[in-house]
Amino acid sequence: MSKAAELANLIGNINAGGGGVNRNVIINGAMNVAQRATSATGLGANANTYDVCDRWLLSVNGTDGRLTITQDSSAPSGFSNSTKLACTTTDTSIAAGEFLTFTQKIEGQNLQSFAKGTSDAKPFAVSFYVKGNASATYVAELMDNDNSNRHVSKSFTVTTDWTRVELSFPADTTGTFDDDNACSMVLNIWLHAGETFNPASGGTLQETWGTLSQASRAVGISSFLDSVARTFFITGVQLEVGQNPTSFEHEPFERTLAKCERYYYKQNYVGSGGPYGHFSKNYSSSHRFVTIDHPTSMRATPDSTFSANASFTEYFSTARHFKAYIAASSTTSTTYYLKAYQANAEL
Repeated sequence: MSKAAELANLIGNINAGGGGVNRNVIINGAMNVAQRATSATGLGANANTYDVCDRWLLSVNGTDGRLTITQDSSAPSGFSNSTKLACTTTDTSIAAGEFLTFTQKIEGQNLQSFAKGTSDAKPFAVSFYVKGNASATYVAELMDNDNSNRHVSKSFTVTTDWTRVELSFPADTTGTFDDDNACSMVLNIWLHAGETFNPASGGTLQETWGTLSQASRAVGISSFLDSVARTFFITGVQLEVGQNPTSFEHEPFERTLAKCERYYYKQNYVGSGGPYGHFSKNYSSSHRFVTIDHPTSMRATPDSTFSANASFTEYFSTARHFKAYIAASSTTSTTYYLKAYQANAEL
């Protein structure tokens, strides 16, 4: 995109109520943060899992196909990472209800600038970079989780070179987003779909906001699971207010990490002879406690899991803290500590 075109798009979006800093409501769109792992294999069947890059959900239903997801160093100019999906087992006998989407869920309180459901509703501009092993057609869908799953979809093509996809979705004057910390909207990248969502004949892609029509969600897409040679790379995902996508809003790594840690926080401890993590401290003559302060307030009280060198019991977990205890004498010479900890408050 030329500088003149970029400036025109930015001015247009400012006139539409968008533009400026903090305009991207997608978190970790550059795929830089991957707290859980940098790769995951054998994915498929029926799954709703956060596997590699933070905030990105793999949603799969009913398929015999399998895939691997990795945080990959292949990326367009100006980026260092992407998410790569690679088919490892094909599924060419596609049942009606099958689907595979790459998804991000978004809190309602982060979507208020779109003024959805009002007379001042703003359009949605979506952009991202993609490539694959061969040409393919997929669909990007916005779904309103607060208003009976109203939705709108746009198709896009993938080639063997990195290309930037720019999609403009209309404003919607029906159905406001809740102003809270729950999921209000979902961005779905449709990569595989059965007849229910992708009819062989008679289907029309829903390109304006409307009531849920399953047969209009992913019409005309290719199947990512049609060949073990199939790959799909994506990075630079942005969702902003405006008619026209603007250049990707880069931000410091630590800011993206802090946003991700609002939803998921993981701590693995490594040491000589370890792992050694948070050590317990005397609370009374018969109990010891271990306390972890989360680096940021999490979206909600998380589901906390941990491992230790002894049998600890969780005492409480909040958006800010975790505490566990063990029945142990204050005079014992034995050391008690955590070996790993994670807190999950994903949508």
